Amino acid sequence: MAVTIKDIAARAGVSRGTVDRVLHNRPGVKPQVQEHVRRIADEMGFLPNRAGKILAARKQPLKIGCFLPGIGNAFFEEVLAGYDAAAAEYAHYGVSLDIRQVEGYDTAEHLATIRALVEEGAGALCLTTVDTAEIRALVGELSTRGVPVVAVNNDLTETERLCYVGTNYQKSGKVAAGLLRKMVPGELNLVIVTGSLNVKGHNDRIRGFAGTLREYGAPYRLIDVFESQDNDRHAYEMTVRALEEHPEINCIYIAAAGACGVGRAVTESRRSGEIVVAASDDIAATKAMVREGVIDFTICQEPFRQGRMAVSQLFDYFVGDRKTPPEDCITETVIKIRENID
Repeated sequence: MAVTIKDIAARAGVSRGTVDRVLHNRPGVKPQVQEHVRRIADEMGFLPNRAGKILAARKQPLKIGCFLPGIGNAFFEEVLAGYDAAAAEYAHYGVSLDIRQVEGYDTAEHLATIRALVEEGAGALCLTTVDTAEIRALVGELSTRGVPVVAVNNDLTETERLCYVGTNYQKSGKVAAGLLRKMVPGELNLVIVTGSLNVKGHNDRIRGFAGTLREYGAPYRLIDVFESQDNDRHAYEMTVRALEEHPEINCIYIAAAGACGVGRAVTESRRSGEIVVAASDDIAATKAMVREGVIDFTICQEPFRQGRMAVSQLFDYFVGDRKTPPEDCITETVIKIRENID
């Protein structure tokens, strides 16, 4: 029967937590206790698994920095839950997560926070950030320094990132367009609400959406495209103005966050049911508006899995040969309507 940490703790007269820290090279144990525990483990024939051996051989535990623009954006709660699940799963290998959040898509703030993560000991990064030249240059610099980067939820264009974990945004946009063209008879008088034109995924959604409308020859008039910065207040104010200035609007596509603000504006206009509204993701506020009929459908992307898989990809990379980058992990595109929103 394999020797366990519990067995070693009982014989050594220490806690299981102490044995775990010693065997995985974590700090907080006196040198004489470390020596005692290691001797007992050797005598009992304890054999850590391959991952434990490799990570234990590192000079220090692996700290993964996770950065995301999650403040004020409920979508990222599930990504964070995925990170938390991964942290619990890999903690006994000496892996820890340092999670930093900001609000919005300011490049300078993103750069400063990412650099701070590395300066404070992160040996690998999970990044959800803007696709700007400055960020791409930083990812290249980090790659040169041996700090691997996984792009989470939004990919980065032509960078040395290790891999991408997230949805196929163009497919998401295509699905939305395919549904809308069947739901709106005649011409679509359309408003697109995006998060930021500096976010690759948001732009990919719009490209997939517009490309599909053109492919099918669907008659449409694009009245406006505006950035909400994933802020419901901005989304509300801009949608109110658009509806007042263009009463002919009969379709709104929300390509990022801001669904609560858009839904409120449509409700206050007393045009719920007249304007077909397509959303992205299934946060609580969006679910409520789907149930109420304000939003007709939403296209979802498994955010919990994105957070968990991003950390898993880095873990596998560090315990592997580190010569072959992991493959991209594309999560499912899920259509939700009133009948399956829960």
